[in-house]
Amino acid sequence: MSKRHIATAAARAGIAKDPAYAAVTPPLYLSSTYELTAFQQPGAYDYSRTGNPTRDLLAEALIELEEGAAAIVTNTGMSACVLVLQLLTANDTLVIPHDCYGGSYRLFINLSQKKQAFKLVIVNFQQSDWSEQVRLAKPALIWLETPSNPLLQITDIQAVCQLAQTLAAKVVVDNTFLSPILQQPLLLGADIVLHSTTKYLNGHSDVVGGAVICADEQVGTELAWWANCLGLTAGAFDSYMALRGIRTLKPRLQLQQQNAAKIVAFLVQQPLVAKVYYPGLVDHPGHGIACRQQQGFGAMCSFELAAEVSSLSHFFAALDIFTLAQSLGGVESLICHPGTMTHASMDATAQAAAGLTPTLIRLSVGIEQDSDLIADLEQGFAAVAKLNGLATTQAAQNNESLTLNPALNVLW
Repeated sequence: MSKRHIATAAARAGIAKDPAYAAVTPPLYLSSTYELTAFQQPGAYDYSRTGNPTRDLLAEALIELEEGAAAIVTNTGMSACVLVLQLLTANDTLVIPHDCYGGSYRLFINLSQKKQAFKLVIVNFQQSDWSEQVRLAKPALIWLETPSNPLLQITDIQAVCQLAQTLAAKVVVDNTFLSPILQQPLLLGADIVLHSTTKYLNGHSDVVGGAVICADEQVGTELAWWANCLGLTAGAFDSYMALRGIRTLKPRLQLQQQNAAKIVAFLVQQPLVAKVYYPGLVDHPGHGIACRQQQGFGAMCSFELAAEVSSLSHFFAALDIFTLAQSLGGVESLICHPGTMTHASMDATAQAAAGLTPTLIRLSVGIEQDSDLIADLEQGFAAVAKLNGLATTQAAQNNESLTLNPALNVLW
């Protein structure tokens, strides 16, 4: 049979692959250890940190979805990051984007500064001279996050990979925001793809996990050794749940993208929105690149509230459906304030350099009815408008009382 369509591969992740009893749904192997067939004759599995049948089914599904050669399933998205960094030595240079996820940024900064695990260079891939910045850094590894979190900035993966080849550098792409349904970085030249499976791949906000998919089997073998050595591999139950989630990935993302597009159209019309960040907008700086390298614009968007920071608590308190919480990619719609939540580990200087303003709000759009989601946001904006109206009225009253006071006539 020819290569399956990605939608089919996702829907059948782990299906009908039970070698023991021919179960259609993949079985859950919770055993921590496995019996040897005889002395010094281990079977395919001996200890679940090293190998687990359920986890291997998830790895196989991810290999097919990302069109890679090897995959390692980890216990968190951050452990997937830690795993990839094992490819570096103290003399190697890692290039990262200036606006990467706050948790990743914290990891990179502290490992390079406190542990001298590698040299670190931060590059703004949105600047016209990004290629020269990368070339001067002479990196061993280039880390990309596109679309970026939370400003949805787009980096040209193919262009970076072409440059990396001339520098003998590897490229890793964090594909968490889009999933392989909407973007396949390995096909664009990347060496490694990374996921927080907690997000879109699982899609139900009930497990935490990560994954690393490699274009080269040898690199995968090396990273699998490190994953076992460091104890970074995922448990069977979390792997089972992620497999279940992947089987509904395509229809979930289709509906989430439809809802996101309608919410973005609503946001751009709002007087209390200063700016909307979404690569699906034709005036987005990365729109053209996104059209070339993505199969959709995703279901994440961010916007700047055109009000004082003090208005944020009123905006969030007025919401009934959007839940104020970290994470993303679940069937439920979430809202967060990156500056104090997902990117709180970045200091004020780093946040400013990344373009994070104090009133930036990020949305992870779910599968609820679009009209309900828009009505919910309208409640938030109404609360801010009411607050601003009260402030304006109070200011006017204060000015009037000042002008009516004879003792203050000299000021007017």
